[in-house]
Amino acid sequence: MNLPYELQVGWRYTRAGRAGRRNRFISFISGVSMLGIGLGVAALIIVLSVMNGFQKEVADRMLSVIAHIEVFDAQGNALADWKATAAEARKHPQVIGVAPFIAAQALVARGDDMRGVVIRGISPPEEATVTDLAAKLRDTTLAQLRPGDFGIVLGVELARALGVHEGDKVTIVAPGGQVTPAGVVPRLKQFTVVGRFDAGHYEYDSGLALIHLDDAARLFRVEGPTGVQLRLKDVQRARAVGDELARTLPSGLAVRDWTRTNRNWFDAVQIEKRLMFIILTLIVAVAAFNLVSTLVMTVTDKQADIAILRTLGASPRSIMGIFIVQGAAAGIIGTLAGVGLGLLVAFNIDVIVPAIERVLGVSFLPGSVYLISRMPSEPRSSDIVPIVVISLVLAFVATIYPSWRASRVQPAEALRYE
Repeated sequence: MNLPYELQVGWRYTRAGRAGRRNRFISFISGVSMLGIGLGVAALIIVLSVMNGFQKEVADRMLSVIAHIEVFDAQGNALADWKATAAEARKHPQVIGVAPFIAAQALVARGDDMRGVVIRGISPPEEATVTDLAAKLRDTTLAQLRPGDFGIVLGVELARALGVHEGDKVTIVAPGGQVTPAGVVPRLKQFTVVGRFDAGHYEYDSGLALIHLDDAARLFRVEGPTGVQLRLKDVQRARAVGDELARTLPSGLAVRDWTRTNRNWFDAVQIEKRLMFIILTLIVAVAAFNLVSTLVMTVTDKQADIAILRTLGASPRSIMGIFIVQGAAAGIIGTLAGVGLGLLVAFNIDVIVPAIERVLGVSFLPGSVYLISRMPSEPRSSDIVPIVVISLVLAFVATIYPSWRASRVQPAEALRYE
């Protein structure tokens, strides 16, 4: 191929290093720079992929338990006509499922053990159209929730903490109390455990209990559902749909989508992701600017070559181009190697991490702390493309000053002591 000589000479300098001890040292420094860029890029891809996977995994498990949007009375009272509210919400083209609910905090007691939980009163047939968990358990566990039987379904972690199984009795302590001549007495009601659910999300498995809607109305002394849950065609549009419903539904109703329900968690994940991107980009920057020392040493070592090229008619711009090619080639090789390594690890992290855990005998993600117990990963092009661009730009910028210095070498001065 008839390539420009700048490319040929620059590439030759990139892979040179066998002629002498000094050249070998320069080649070693260049290799370290490429290795640093590659490891930095790989670390960025792996970390961001894991954070994406973690966010998606937790969101999916959240959405298997909670609805995409909740519409409820702003004062916490029962809706005047929940069916009319549901019918109005169904007019939106994104809404594909509606279910009434009653939600309140309470205490669940079993002997001396007591846990604070969220009690959600549901109608099993309608609930199955809104959440994946209810759809999965509609014909089995949730079928045991019948009005007047006062049955309750507990999360697996909650049931384990209380030491209860199907058929056992638990006592629900409702907020507020009943005024008697002896004073205010807490409202207590005994429920029978009819089943357990496993959402795979520790927060809900340990802090959520499901009862029938009618039983919840009697327990919390409300006249009907306090809100309706909505399921959407596109869960990612929940915030926009929620804003649209807030403008069309009657006043006095509050609308909350799933991103706002867990807003603190999602905001924290986004902040952590940005900070990790910045920190790991600095690592790539340090590795990229190691190319400066490599090229400066190369320019010093190749002054005689530069002088000969200048006497043969090479322009300062061509000399500058040679060393830009050398630095850019190192940056491209390091970046591509880092992308390959990062994607290899990111796509196989579900195999790599368990192997490391078995060797070390540790668990990196205990479910009680991190909500999920396995390391997820989801590489996204929206993360990888900026990483590649930033790495290449940093490598290119690092070549500018040494290349400019090379173009300023005077042939007579360089050949004086040759």
